[in-house]
Amino acid sequence: MDEEARANVEIWKYALGFAAMGVVKCAIELGLPDAMENHDGPMTLSQLSAAVGCPTGSLHRIMRFLTHNGIFKKELNLSKSQDLESFYYSQTALSRLLTRDKMGPFVLVQAGPPSQSAGLTAKDLKSGKGSGVQNINAPSEDIFWNMFEVDPAFYKLFQQFLASHAKIATTAVINYCPKAFEGIRCLVDVGGHEGIGIGMLVKAFPWIRGINFDLPNVIAGASPIDGVEHVAGNMFESVPKADAVMLMWILHDWSDDLCVDILKKCKEAIPADTGKVIIVDAIIDEEGGDEYTGARLAMDMTIMSATIKGKERTDKEWAQLLNIAGFSRHTIKHMKAIESVLEAYP
Repeated sequence: MDEEARANVEIWKYALGFAAMGVVKCAIELGLPDAMENHDGPMTLSQLSAAVGCPTGSLHRIMRFLTHNGIFKKELNLSKSQDLESFYYSQTALSRLLTRDKMGPFVLVQAGPPSQSAGLTAKDLKSGKGSGVQNINAPSEDIFWNMFEVDPAFYKLFQQFLASHAKIATTAVINYCPKAFEGIRCLVDVGGHEGIGIGMLVKAFPWIRGINFDLPNVIAGASPIDGVEHVAGNMFESVPKADAVMLMWILHDWSDDLCVDILKKCKEAIPADTGKVIIVDAIIDEEGGDEYTGARLAMDMTIMSATIKGKERTDKEWAQLLNIAGFSRHTIKHMKAIESVLEAYP
C-alpha cells in the first residue's frame, strides 16, 4: 500500500474511532458481555438476541463490528449451513473486562451521561433500529435530513464534509475506474450536492456532459461549473434522462425498500440497451476483507446511528437490491478506498 492510501486508511480509523466507542458503550448497555459471561459456552446470534432483547438484524451488525475489532470471537459451526446461525460468539479477555462487575461501568462513565452522549443506544436497538424490521412507530426515514432545518451551523459543517468526501472518493474513482466512463455522453450525479464530484469527472473525462441533480434548496446554493448543468428535483419522483446515472454515497442512507424505489427511477432514466447505473458505495466483506474493512464496519455503525434504516451492504445484499429493482446484471470494481464501484445494467 502506498503512503497516500495508508494515510487514507488511518484517517478513516481516527475519524470513525468515536463510532467504535459508541458501539462498545452500547454493547455494555445491552448486557452482551454479561450475557456471554453467564452462559455456559458460546452463543448463537438467536441466543444472544433472546438474552439481551435485541432484534437479530441489528445485533448481527453490532457483533460483526465487535468481532472484527477483537472484542468478541466468532467461530464457525461446521455442522450447520452457512447462515447467521452457523456461527457461535464467545468471550475474549477484553470482553470479560467489560462486564458490569468489572470495567463496564467505567466505560459508560467515560461516555458521559445519556443526555450528552450521541450515537447508538440500547433503547433504540431494542425497538428495532438498524434491524430491517418494519416498525409502524418509527419516524420517517428522512428525519436525519430534516434536522438540518433547525441547525444551520451543523448543516454548513455537514456540507463541508460532503464536499471533502466527494473530492477523495471521486479521485479514487477517476484513478481506479476510468473505463466505467467510456462512451458516456451524458452523466447524472444523483444527490450530487453542489456538484464537486460531477465537476471533477467532467474535467477528467471531457467528452461527458454532466448533470448535478439534487433537491431545490441544495441546487439553489450551487455555483456554476464548466460542463455541468445543475438540475433541481427529487430522486424519489424522477431522475433526469441520461446515458448513465451515478449514485455516490446515497443508497447507504436508506432502507432496502427505498433503495429499490431510487434504483427503479434511475433505471427509467437510462437507455434500456446501452445505459447503466454507477453506484459508488461501501461493500462489506464478512469473510476477512482488506485494510479498509475496519473503516467500512465503523461507517456501518455511524449509518446505523444517524439514519433510521440505512446500512452498509455486503455484495449479496447489493445483488439482491439490484435484482429486485429489475437490473439484469452488474459488475463490481474494488478500489484502494472505503468505497467500491458497482455498474448495474438494465
